[in-house]
Amino acid sequence: ERCNISGSLKFKKLMMKGDYGAAMDIAKKQVEDGAHVIDINVDDGMLDGLAAMQKFVKIAVTEPEVSKVPFMLDASKFDIVMAGLKWCQGKPIVNSISLKVGEELFKEHATLLRKHGAAVVVMAFDEEGQAATESEKVRICKRSYDILVNEVGFPPEDIVFDPNVLTIGTGMEEHANYGVDFINAVKTIKEVCPYVKISGGISNLSFGFRGVMKIRESIHAVFLHHAILESGMDVGIVNAHEMLALDDLQDDMRVLCENLVFNKTDEATDDMLTRTAYERACIDARKKGLALPRKPRGIPINKPRVEFAYDKLPPVPATEPPLPFSKAAKNHVPNPYVNSKVSHEKIAEIRAKATISDINLDYTQPKDLYPESFPHFVRGRDSVREYITSLFTSQIAIYDGAMGTMIQNYSKRNRLEEEEYRGEKFKDWNCNVKGNNDMLSITQPQIISGIYKEYLEVGGSNMIGTNTFSSTTIAMDDYDMKEYAYELNYEGARLAREACDEVTAKDPTKPRFVVGAIGPTNRTGSISPSVEDPSARNVTFDELVETYFEQIVGLVDGGSDILMVETIFDTLNAKAALYAVGEYLEFSGLDIPVFVSGTLVDQSGRTLSGQTGEAFYASIRHAKPMCVGLNCALGAQHMVPFVEKLAKVVECFMHVYSNAGLPNAMGGYDETPEMMAEYNKVFFENGWLNMVGGCCGSTPPHIKAIREMSENYSPRKLPDVGRPKMWLSGLEDLVVDDVHNHLGLPFLNVGERCNISG
Repeated sequence: ERCNISGSLKFKKLMMKGDYGAAMDIAKKQVEDGAHVIDINVDDGMLDGLAAMQKFVKIAVTEPEVSKVPFMLDASKFDIVMAGLKWCQGKPIVNSISLKVGEELFKEHATLLRKHGAAVVVMAFDEEGQAATESEKVRICKRSYDILVNEVGFPPEDIVFDPNVLTIGTGMEEHANYGVDFINAVKTIKEVCPYVKISGGISNLSFGFRGVMKIRESIHAVFLHHAILESGMDVGIVNAHEMLALDDLQDDMRVLCENLVFNKTDEATDDMLTRTAYERACIDARKKGLALPRKPRGIPINKPRVEFAYDKLPPVPATEPPLPFSKAAKNHVPNPYVNSKVSHEKIAEIRAKATISDINLDYTQPKDLYPESFPHFVRGRDSVREYITSLFTSQIAIYDGAMGTMIQNYSKRNRLEEEEYRGEKFKDWNCNVKGNNDMLSITQPQIISGIYKEYLEVGGSNMIGTNTFSSTTIAMDDYDMKEYAYELNYEGARLAREACDEVTAKDPTKPRFVVGAIGPTNRTGSISPSVEDPSARNVTFDELVETYFEQIVGLVDGGSDILMVETIFDTLNAKAALYAVGEYLEFSGLDIPVFVSGTLVDQSGRTLSGQTGEAFYASIRHAKPMCVGLNCALGAQHMVPFVEKLAKVVECFMHVYSNAGLPNAMGGYDETPEMMAEYNKVFFENGWLNMVGGCCGSTPPHIKAIREMSENYSPRKLPDVGRPKMWLSGLEDLVVDDVHNHLGLPFLNVGERCNISG
């Protein structure tokens, strides 16, 4: 709670001064003291909250000791938390939304947060005001839950209800039951709202005893002990450093606190005020060097979590990966491949400004072209999602290898200089374009088609990635070619479509699929380009969404069956790409499976932006990818420990397409096809993969060798489906339902010191 302006005067002063470095020290201290999540709140009338939230988050994500934990983005204004959310590469909690704004705006806020994959705190407010009594807390939370889950489709495990921790010990009779009302309400809410979390601002409870921390934390200890272990409360905004366990309390202090929290006696408040005066005297004594040191806590013993009926349900076998939110995905509606009927204004606008005209948008096939049973496939008749599920559960499917390596190999045998890159269309272009491999789909289509066919025929690939790794307006700006982004993606996908159809026609029992490749761009949302200013960025989340959306339109219009967000070294970029994919699928009404592939840059097992593989997955799993895995940067033998970790947690299918070893001194790759296949063998032996391919340095013979090796093994089994859990991420992942804090309680400490009000 300490990074909260209203909860920490020190933090408030630092934020008012703009001293973000010292503010980061407060955040680091919160993590050191046991905070699993950092609450960030910059609400103050004298501060530009929008700018402050963005800058704090942008700097915080560059501080490993801060950003290794997830964030709670906390503001009274929704636009402030959204601003922070768009700079957060991990999966955070947003605090908060409520029915106070009315149902329509509440649903709008919740839908937006669902699209971003954030967990959310929902306050127990409605149009009439704040819930104070037990019955009101339950009523408002249940109403909110039904709207969120049944109407918005919000994951119930990502909902955190805050039923309002209110102040006790004020001397006012109507406040005396606030503590017991909250504790009782928690249990009922957990029973009627499966999988949700319950949180609260714990310092509110003892506000009447401010200034005497021992009293306040003793009250909190009793309150939390019963709320957590008897009613199932599992989250709280706290000062983790000051927290006490129930056993830390002296017997007489424990009785005083229980009387106050549970309103057991009429004298409870007066008795505590008397004890408070005594403790203040002790504070004075300590200043004179007379105080005894605080009793050490010792090693905590984890206490069992309160279990509810849904906690005891046994896991069930998975029949397919988790499905996206859309009706088309949930109902396995086949993509009709009639893109000319996809006419949403945003899609039409992109087509209208394209540098290519008179294009074919439709790829549907006659329903009787091939037999109806698997392994045959007909576009427009069969569901790609269903087919991929059947394929990935019956064999280890084969992806292709490196496009860049094949283009380099071609250039060693044939002339491929500036003139060839330009071709006729760009012969008078204003800058050098050699090295822009994506444009070869336009200027030298026969080269790209030939590479596609080699992977299909020699490598035996079930699916091939399009030559569109850099075909975004952002990346193409380096060549002054951003206007050609749509054409590059369309042509890259169209050539792949033609190659796949040609090879499929020769053997319809092995249909081939086009995977629209969506690269990371050459800008990052989480990493500063300036060593002087960690909050600086050269691209925004919305700019990334815009550039990715245009790429997606071109890829689908060109005939892609699947979309692959790949080579992710900054998860925030991937979240933007997946947001754009989600928008396209929502606008089009289509079901197009999405694959996601991360890149761990070295043996640390982290992305360039610092996330572990597990944190990367936790950050993007809200998009419900059909397949997740790793590619690039490392050879297969270097990926083993990271693939093993990922295979233990990923709920969908898994893939790997590694490099052919590490680059040599000349930038080349030395692994032969036989070596690369042998290094991939460990993945097959352990049953970790459903799809395998190659990245830098790999060629069709490499893919052929890997395919032949994989044929002797079974694919990875989808993990059983258990109860849903809130899974957050900073640089590292955090499963909230499995957390025990430093006191041994099944309780999530939300550090309050990065909160201006805390």
